[in-house]
Amino acid sequence: MSKFVPFAHAKSLYEIDPEFFKSNGVTTLFVDLDNTLDSYKCHSPSDNAKELIKKLKEAGLDAVIISNNRYKRVLPYAKELGVDFMSSTGKPFPRKINKYVLEKGLNKENIMVVGDQLMTDTLAGNRAKIRVVLTEKIVKEDQPTTHFNRIFDRPIRKHLRKKGLLVDWKDKYGTR
Repeated sequence: MSKFVPFAHAKSLYEIDPEFFKSNGVTTLFVDLDNTLDSYKCHSPSDNAKELIKKLKEAGLDAVIISNNRYKRVLPYAKELGVDFMSSTGKPFPRKINKYVLEKGLNKENIMVVGDQLMTDTLAGNRAKIRVVLTEKIVKEDQPTTHFNRIFDRPIRKHLRKKGLLVDWKDKYGTR
């Protein structure tokens, strides 16, 4: 079960104060796209996503979109936000994430993964030995391929909650 335990949990990336990341030594966020930043139906960044990225940049944080979705989906979205990206990452496997970290000369201790799925985002981050903030999905609808992952996600989340292993980011930050 430990491979599914995130560093912290949040209702949404949008509720997290950028200072939380900075206080944890983070300089780069690897952020999932679909149902973490926006609905999979959004082909352009929402105003919320644009404002969030602006806030992160102002705080000195770099955001990198990491998505299992294809290049043609992720490229225009990331380009409009002015952020780097990885598409077709193959999460939960960390190979592409590790390759990116190596190519960019990043330190994993300064990175945090943020995503809404245990079976892809949390597992990939933990396998790559990068801290993870697990969020809830921000919209009700999912891509058809994601429905399968949610079948496994729900009981594991329930178990993690019951065992007290989904620690709210505010508790980690000391604001509660």
